[in-house]
Amino acid sequence: MTIHREGFIPLGLVLLVSAIISTVLYALDVPDLALWIVWFCASVVFILFAQFFRIPKRLPTGGVGDVIAPSDGKVVVIEKVTEPEYFKDERIQVSIFMSPLNVHCQWTPMAGIVKYAKYHAGKYLVAWHPKSSTENERTTFVVESAQGEVLFRQIAGAVARRIRYYIKPGQTLGKGEEVGFIKFGSRIDVYLPLDADIHIGIDEKVTGRETIIATLKG
Repeated sequence: MTIHREGFIPLGLVLLVSAIISTVLYALDVPDLALWIVWFCASVVFILFAQFFRIPKRLPTGGVGDVIAPSDGKVVVIEKVTEPEYFKDERIQVSIFMSPLNVHCQWTPMAGIVKYAKYHAGKYLVAWHPKSSTENERTTFVVESAQGEVLFRQIAGAVARRIRYYIKPGQTLGKGEEVGFIKFGSRIDVYLPLDADIHIGIDEKVTGRETIIATLKG
């Protein structure tokens, strides 16, 4: 397991702030107990941040046509909807909610060419709000393979207010390649063809890069 590059600055700030506070308290000749409390609190915060920004070592699973989970989390939506931004037709929407304890890196759900990548500024409704998919800050990606196109979307939430993404249209991606990171909890929506075979269910916990969520018939 390693620490994602997005965590270097937050973790560094935790160390810097704790060092400054400790130096000031030491200069003021406060009791040792106060210093121990500062060090304990700083250690707890550092461990929590390290947990949040962790990147476990995983290998992508599945074969041709299999769509893997682009993130860790719990499946909260599986339904037929009209996708308004790119396809503008009916698709199967699978939504994965990430808690602050989940790994928050995102990976491409299948190999292919990036056909579309667009960032949208927006609101910060709670991630499970029905309108968060279309009104919150978000980034939409479409990847095309020989079996078809899959759209997936990073969505910010009430706490998650920083979306990072690292891909652009025209890129060729391998399955499970890193595409982005959402800081401090949110959700991912995946839009699949209506004839896709869905392999997961509501409230099921999925593992990014490993859980096969669907198979495209192509």
